[in-house]
Amino acid sequence: MWESVLHKWQRSARALAALGFLYAFCGLAGQSAYADGSVSSLRMGYGAIDAAAFARFLNVVQQYNASGERFRIDGHCQSACTMFLSIRNVCVTPGATLLFHAGGSMQKGIINPSTTQQMLGTYNAALRQYVTDNHFMDTFAFHPISGSQIIKRFGYPACR
Repeated sequence: MWESVLHKWQRSARALAALGFLYAFCGLAGQSAYADGSVSSLRMGYGAIDAAAFARFLNVVQQYNASGERFRIDGHCQSACTMFLSIRNVCVTPGATLLFHAGGSMQKGIINPSTTQQMLGTYNAALRQYVTDNHFMDTFAFHPISGSQIIKRFGYPACR
């Protein structure tokens, strides 16, 4: 009798484990790598410290542009984080603060014109003109622009 109960329990446990695996696999396979879609949830507001981290920002942009999912720029967003402005379904919270500066290696003090141009290429024409005219992208000094100004002055959509 105990063998029969044990055998049934083992079959049930295996079936539940298989269902759990299928649920996890199917559930995760259909989810994006960055499901929440905000700067704060991804903890990416402080920018990239090296080329690999910079590539991670570009990957997020690519993923959200491919999926069409909404992406929120909220809170603190500096450096490579500002490239999220190029996500086609981006929105900006009025309370956000975006900080702009030249691309390159702050640790080594080396400005990289290619990285700077790559960052500039992700901004709309009005913002790109403003940060260029005001020399925000010439040095590593941080130049803040509030989320409300990004919305009002440069035409990015506000988060609802």
